[in-house]
Amino acid sequence: MKYSDLVNNFEEGIFEKLNNKKVELEKQGKTIYDLFVGTPDFKPDNYILNEISKRVLDPELMKYSLRDMDLLKKRFIKHYKDRFDVTLNEDEFTTVNGTQDGMCHIGMVLANPGDYCLLPNPGYVAFSACAQFARCNIVYYPLLEENDFMPRLDLIDEEILKKIKFIIISYPSNPTGGVITKKRYQEIIELALKYDFIIINDNAYSDIIYDDNESFSFLSLPHAKECGCEFYSLSKSYNTTGSRVSFFIGDKEIVNNFKKLRSQYDFGMFYPIQYGACAAMDVSKDVIEKQRLEYESRRNAFCDGLTNIGWTVKRSKGTMFVFAKIPDKYNNSIEFANDLLEKTGVLCTPGIAFGSLGDRYVRFALVKPVEELKRIIDIIDKSNIFK
Repeated sequence: MKYSDLVNNFEEGIFEKLNNKKVELEKQGKTIYDLFVGTPDFKPDNYILNEISKRVLDPELMKYSLRDMDLLKKRFIKHYKDRFDVTLNEDEFTTVNGTQDGMCHIGMVLANPGDYCLLPNPGYVAFSACAQFARCNIVYYPLLEENDFMPRLDLIDEEILKKIKFIIISYPSNPTGGVITKKRYQEIIELALKYDFIIINDNAYSDIIYDDNESFSFLSLPHAKECGCEFYSLSKSYNTTGSRVSFFIGDKEIVNNFKKLRSQYDFGMFYPIQYGACAAMDVSKDVIEKQRLEYESRRNAFCDGLTNIGWTVKRSKGTMFVFAKIPDKYNNSIEFANDLLEKTGVLCTPGIAFGSLGDRYVRFALVKPVEELKRIIDIIDKSNIFK
């Protein structure tokens, strides 16, 4: 049996490889400190859990959910206005079973095989999958530490900008932990309008941002709806990653065409999950802020603690991740990540998983309490890996 070129071009996912390595070492009796997958360790609010539990017991809600509930649409319109000061009509958004699902399919809506798209390097793995599913040619724009991990599209050749059909942008950024200013994003919108390409914004970490940095929806900026859409997720803010609750929002024509494609492979978001999403958006902002402050405490403890033991790690500006530059003595991120795992049991993600420009970094997820992170730092220190 010969399988498709598309499938043959996909390698085993880096997260699957790392998880297999973790299981193997645990079977050998080794203690593993798992900081590689960004699954929150916080619990969902009981209000969300109770609402989903109650609705699951209703047999009428076990049928196909071919449409978004009116209750959910009204609640989401209010949420986006309250949270981002963005006014939405019902035809300007739809639910998605997780941003990853939506991101992997949106390229097929926007481009034909052979068209060009612009993706971040380093960037989340689903972005490349999006282009591969659509059979697009990929051009990467660099996210460099000297530019605060912000895009510099003004450095991209004009002939490339004329060719691309869409660009994917994601801030706060996974994996870099960088943020973007409104001024820089407005410059990108102006380029999109000038060269007629679509912006797809990934807004998954909007509630996890630090210091004096501003979290915003790209759709709040002038002319944004004229040139793009964004994915917005409840997963990280409300600790509901397994429920796969996301929304696709923006230009109504793009949204409508996305819904047309989705109708061919999906019957909509499970009704009890829709009720759970409504409940999530009713959770007090104080709960979200308390969680954000805890992430900030973890970031401070982890970055400053590593720096104090001889590994200079800059504080991330957003997300639940730390993007740490590896010591010069290592050839690449996989070599370092493997050495760290063998000597300390600390599991992180090699930066090469996110693109060639990530290969001098590793990514840590802040999914442990401060005291445990301090214990991990002590273990790393005693391993003499930096001596």
